[in-house]
Amino acid sequence: MTIHHTAVSAGAIGPRPAGRAGLRHAARAEWTKLWSVRSTGWSLAVTAVAVIGIGVLATATTAHTWSTSTDLPDKLTFDPTRHSLTGFFLGQLAIGVLGALVVSAEYGTGTIRATLTAIPRRPVVLAAKVLVFGSVALVVSEALAFAAFFIGQAILSGSAPHAVLSQPGVARAVVESGLYLAALGLFALGLATVLRHTAGAITAYVVVLLVLPLIAQAVPAVVRDAVSRYLPANIGLTILSTRPTARLIGTPTFGPWAGLGILLAYTVVTVVVGGILLVRRDA
Repeated sequence: MTIHHTAVSAGAIGPRPAGRAGLRHAARAEWTKLWSVRSTGWSLAVTAVAVIGIGVLATATTAHTWSTSTDLPDKLTFDPTRHSLTGFFLGQLAIGVLGALVVSAEYGTGTIRATLTAIPRRPVVLAAKVLVFGSVALVVSEALAFAAFFIGQAILSGSAPHAVLSQPGVARAVVESGLYLAALGLFALGLATVLRHTAGAITAYVVVLLVLPLIAQAVPAVVRDAVSRYLPANIGLTILSTRPTARLIGTPTFGPWAGLGILLAYTVVTVVVGGILLVRRDA
């Protein structure tokens, strides 16, 4: 999201009276901006390759080695659903980068001024960005979740235990994994609205997602057990699983839907704070 934003921001919105542009009008402009830059296609492509590609690699490796593996504990705790969704842990980085760029790229190029001149009602601008990006992220994430699941189970079938959607917890894990990925993308968008800087937003996103779990492992167990359940990474691990994971056995966790609710609360708070700052600060 580096060039053409000024033209797109002003041109796509059109000659509407100042302060009167509505959400539908703003959403059309945001849709145009989102698909007019290369970063959108590249980020979604990387997300797809990560989610499906790593899932294929993980399930193919397991299918190939299952009959010769002597790791009984690993076999007893094997979760074919989560195995096929392994790629989500890399895909969440790609979707987070795109979510951050939806906002921060305009600040980086200065074209946010054109956007806010065309639509002075700043909450409407942010709502349009959330609506457009959230819809795209949700559709793409759900499509990738089902694709990764069906491809992964097809690879496992005949060589290792595999799952079907009718089994307990499987459909929930697949559907909720898409919701999880979309929520993380919007969380990154919220961080970018607060920080207004691409590198800063992506760094903050990575810290929350990857660094905090490492820090949690280094603190006393009583603190780790109290904090770990609230971390997005552990929430994601629970969401993608149909049975307790080896990494979280013995560690208190929220249920999958409760965890998703907490993640959505993080996202809402971040976006709301970003919206308040967007109104109060100069562009």
